[in-house]
Amino acid sequence: MIYKKVEEILNVQVQKEDYSSQLYLAMASWAENQGYSGVAEWLYAQAEEERMHMLKIVRYMNERDGVAVIPGLEQPPKEFGSLSEMFDAVLKHEQYISKSINEIVAVCIEEKDYTTHNWVQWFVEEQIEEEASVKDIIDKLNLVGDNNLYMFDRDILGMRGGANPSA
Repeated sequence: MIYKKVEEILNVQVQKEDYSSQLYLAMASWAENQGYSGVAEWLYAQAEEERMHMLKIVRYMNERDGVAVIPGLEQPPKEFGSLSEMFDAVLKHEQYISKSINEIVAVCIEEKDYTTHNWVQWFVEEQIEEEASVKDIIDKLNLVGDNNLYMFDRDILGMRGGANPSA
């Protein structure tokens, strides 16, 4: 059984994970069209990972006799300025998702849904890793500057830190 308030906030998170996947897919397409194939591959993997997060929540809700609501698509932006601006946007988005996950934790505690509270800890840890990964990329971008983006693009896939899109 899933508590009503928990079900509601998990459905909000399904929508946010779906949007995250679409956002990273749009960023990947933009990067690929700018000639950044390494960045594009990193973002395609991120898009798939966010989709898997959405499915993880949907399946959990269904297992707990909840009703997962599959959202309609919200179109993400098409232009992202520079790589630095784009990765700043990625970090801001991941911080937004971290805040959202923390709100789920708060509702679980409020509702005394300790089963879901325990389950959602996986997402808490995942967000710590996501933010750290993007901060590392931003640090690297700041180090290489605009003159060495070819090397950055070539090396970015090694910066995923062992993230697994099928997790």
